[in-house]
Amino acid sequence: MLKVAIIGCGNIFTMHATSAHHLNNAQIVAVCDVKKDRADKAANKYACKAYYDYKELIEKEKLDVVHVCVPHYLHPIISKYALEHGVNVLCEKPMAIKYEDAIENVKLAKEKGLKYGIIFQCRYNDTSKLVKENLENGNLGKVISARVVLTWCKPDEYYSLSDWKGTWDKEGGGVIIDQAIHSIDLANWFINDQPISVQAHLANRGHSIMEVDDTGEGFIRYKNGATLAFWAMNNYGIDEPIEIRLLCENGKVIMSYDDAIITFNDGRVLTAKTDVGNIDYEGGKDYWGFQHIRQIADFYDAVENNREPFISGEEALKIQKLICDIYEEGKFDLMGSKINVGV
Repeated sequence: MLKVAIIGCGNIFTMHATSAHHLNNAQIVAVCDVKKDRADKAANKYACKAYYDYKELIEKEKLDVVHVCVPHYLHPIISKYALEHGVNVLCEKPMAIKYEDAIENVKLAKEKGLKYGIIFQCRYNDTSKLVKENLENGNLGKVISARVVLTWCKPDEYYSLSDWKGTWDKEGGGVIIDQAIHSIDLANWFINDQPISVQAHLANRGHSIMEVDDTGEGFIRYKNGATLAFWAMNNYGIDEPIEIRLLCENGKVIMSYDDAIITFNDGRVLTAKTDVGNIDYEGGKDYWGFQHIRQIADFYDAVENNREPFISGEEALKIQKLICDIYEEGKFDLMGSKINVGV
């Protein structure tokens, strides 16, 4: 039985705690949050100990795994502290705001012989798995072009209710690093090659109380000739399903997180619909999907059997680098270095 603790009892907590609670090889022994009421409520629900300081938790409990579910800027800090104290880490995305911090923790985990995983649960969707399988087995051939479209709703109230979202120093960005990161990760994973150039433009077009991007678009070229175009914004009236399209040598793909259609050039058609399961995540958002449990189960198995998790820190460096490159290219638009040209 793995001894598990969860640091951070905010919105995403339920996806980790409910998953861990339903897996028969783990026990939640402690939770932690700087907001005492949240930690106490979570501890009472899962009959475990409450902490209000992550260092005290890590030092006092003999943990096998710690889940890191805190604001973005704390991801690498708490992950590093846990790894330094010999604890395997499963961290929510993104693994860091700065690429250098992500690299440092990947190296540390390797030096310590520990498992370091990053949550990208959408790779576990049945739709994603169908597409990936037909790329890996050669049925679809190589990806020629891909596109990602995300139109969600995050009004000013969404940011006013948070003490860290919508800030460069704590969130590290907006729609790209927080919402579109999953869709861009999937497309990048499908293409499975080295990006060689990134063009991007970012803007804040619909929000008055936050400073980061609510709109982002860009174009990425890969070493093998594939391209990826993306457009994401959170100024729409509702959260529409994301759309990923792939043009491949032997067919086309149209998919969301919940549905996928593969149409081959010879007329064959394959479809998939993601199984949402029957677990009640009690407050979990539909757009998060329902596959945290699949990734958490994989990570626990990796710890028990001393193998690399499916999405290791090293694997997650690929999307971390790409997201950082998008901000490097596009952040000037938001900071005023380009938008005043011609005015």
